[in-house]
Amino acid sequence: MTEFFDDLETRSADKREAALFSGMPDLIAHAKAKSSGWAKQLDGIDPKSVTDRDGLAKLPVFRKSMVGELQKSNPPFGGFASVEPGEFTRIFMSPGPIWEPQRQGGDPWNAHRPLYAAGFRKGDIVHNSLSYHMTPGGFIFDSALVQMGCAVFPAGVGNTGMQVAAISELKPSGYTGTPDYLKVILDHANEESLDISSLKRASVGGGALPESLREWYGERGIFVTQTYATAELGVVAYESEAVEGMIINEDYIVEIVKPGTGELAASGEVGEMVVTILDRAYPLIRFATGDLTAVLPGDSPCGRTNMRIKGWMGRADQRTKVKGMFIDPAQVAEILKRHPDIAKLRLIVGRAGEQDTMVVRAECNQPNDALSEALAATVQSVCKVRGQIELVQTGSLPCDGKVIADERSYD
Repeated sequence: MTEFFDDLETRSADKREAALFSGMPDLIAHAKAKSSGWAKQLDGIDPKSVTDRDGLAKLPVFRKSMVGELQKSNPPFGGFASVEPGEFTRIFMSPGPIWEPQRQGGDPWNAHRPLYAAGFRKGDIVHNSLSYHMTPGGFIFDSALVQMGCAVFPAGVGNTGMQVAAISELKPSGYTGTPDYLKVILDHANEESLDISSLKRASVGGGALPESLREWYGERGIFVTQTYATAELGVVAYESEAVEGMIINEDYIVEIVKPGTGELAASGEVGEMVVTILDRAYPLIRFATGDLTAVLPGDSPCGRTNMRIKGWMGRADQRTKVKGMFIDPAQVAEILKRHPDIAKLRLIVGRAGEQDTMVVRAECNQPNDALSEALAATVQSVCKVRGQIELVQTGSLPCDGKVIADERSYD
């Protein structure tokens, strides 16, 4: 029988939405008053107007790709923290470099529900092979496991031989780390004839978990679930024992938008994940992660009622250089705005005769020469690059979130 961490996981959608948005106006007012970055980002926004998803969707997105430059000009957090840097528990450095504050509390990355859904319980010994060095990876699971009453072996990364030896002696029942490194550990143990069969469950993240690898673990008696987490947000979504999509974690508001825009994607359409977290010290409002996903309709068979997503489906940041000019998804969105009779657009970049080529494939119900000529002119005007126009029937393009497909090969 399914167990839940608490009653919040099974509440109705109406109750969840009401709880999430009840504090939104106050959070926005607080962010604007206490942080110069949010004051500028949300200039002209009336906090009282943001009481539901429709109001939230009118706010500008705050792109992860912007964070590095903003932090350089106003270190360490770009003006987006509402407290002084010394008031955070820890400060990490992610690649970029980007400074990441650890919020207050025993489980600041909200990992307890995902770990509980994965089967971790009080009294478990857990082998954690995520990095504790400079980045928050190791601490994300470590903090939650300690709060849950588990004992953690902070293995970190590398030293596979020592990690295998530790597992063979400590006999942990759980593993947290990347999906592929667990296989490295199992293979090494097999080579050394060490017994690590105590491992029965794993919660993984930071990489892809192909079904073939999940099945391989299952054949060895290890039940594996995966999470979607970022250093800024914590664990946004996770799998349960049902292993049907990833369930949005409580206390997060997730939107799926068309790449390069803040406009909501149609239900089931692949788009960029935008997340809002209601934290007063380091608020993130419509934070565009740069990752693609899509909503999975219905509730999980496990009984949890929050929205589900299909998991990580690629990167939304498709910015590509063509003939010396960068083309951004936002430019594709601008082309679409100028041609409302076009349903969907994709720029396909290739190579021919050692030169870049660009095909503009556009969906429309009534292809004609006038539309083709007008679209070609708009593409050149917006992108500063000529493109070959191909008008196709509505529904012809893949529903994968791509608006720029770079198919060049330099072999």
